[in-house]
Amino acid sequence: MGNNQTFEEVIARDGKLIYTNKGDSMMPLIKQDRDLLVISKKPKHRLKKYDVPLYKRDSGQYVLHRILKVRKHDYVICGDNRWSKEYGITDRHIIGLLTAVIRNGKEIKVTDTKYRLYVHLWCDLFPVRAFIVHVINKLGRMIKRK
Repeated sequence: MGNNQTFEEVIARDGKLIYTNKGDSMMPLIKQDRDLLVISKKPKHRLKKYDVPLYKRDSGQYVLHRILKVRKHDYVICGDNRWSKEYGITDRHIIGLLTAVIRNGKEIKVTDTKYRLYVHLWCDLFPVRAFIVHVINKLGRMIKRK
């Protein structure tokens, strides 16, 4: 992908985008500089709970997070390594949809049984996970201050 092409342009041209992410918001599933992400065109239908859209915030920032709830006019979205939910992401923000993760040359599709098990355990236990992630983040900040 050339430096002057947007994610939207690559998806429109190639039908998909393969890239490596920046950040840790989707750990432990997706790790920066380790995994390649396969993003397909935005589907014509509304997205579903557990889907992982690539979307563009009104600020212009690209984000890849998981849908926790589908509401009438928007989605409730959160990174797997985050505890704060994001509201107000609508279909107009969605650019594409994660369809696979490539790790060590092996493609893990979002339809894979192990992937689906991870998603259900990770998302269905959101209150517990959110608490744990929040506590770990607070402890990390306290340790850095010392």
